[in-house]
Amino acid sequence: LVTGAAGAIGSGICERLLEEGCHVAASDVDGRQLDSLVQDLRKRFDDRVTGIVLDVTLEQSVAAGFDALVEAWGGVDLIVVNAGLAHAASLAEMDLAAFQRLERVNVDGTLLVLRQAARLFERQGCGGDIVVVSSKNVFAPGAKFGAYSATKAASHQLSLIHI
Repeated sequence: LVTGAAGAIGSGICERLLEEGCHVAASDVDGRQLDSLVQDLRKRFDDRVTGIVLDVTLEQSVAAGFDALVEAWGGVDLIVVNAGLAHAASLAEMDLAAFQRLERVNVDGTLLVLRQAARLFERQGCGGDIVVVSSKNVFAPGAKFGAYSATKAASHQLSLIHI
């Protein structure tokens, strides 16, 4: 399962996993972009790829996405938490609503996906693997990327919790 699959990084992750022989559930909040990605990938990888519209900021959407995937494939072995947003602004110009949007996707979204993954892996009884896509900004924030860096740092820290 790859979240944020319709973007450049997510689609690259999906393609590489498929090239390595995996079955991939590409998920994204944007159904049109997701459909386009899945159609393109199916030309090369047939039914080893499926699309799941999933909003990482909504607990019900995350749970429903996981349930749909388990229903279709029986379980999940690998989850790539890739969904994320960026925003550039100085501290003096930072819009609270823009910052909160980053928090919802980059932090809350990571938490909701990790929590659902932990529940699923426990039910499966065989564990699984999780990759959280982080950022160099966690360790070296760039100018005007304070909001992005802070939310990616929180996401990064959540990924260090043992499930």
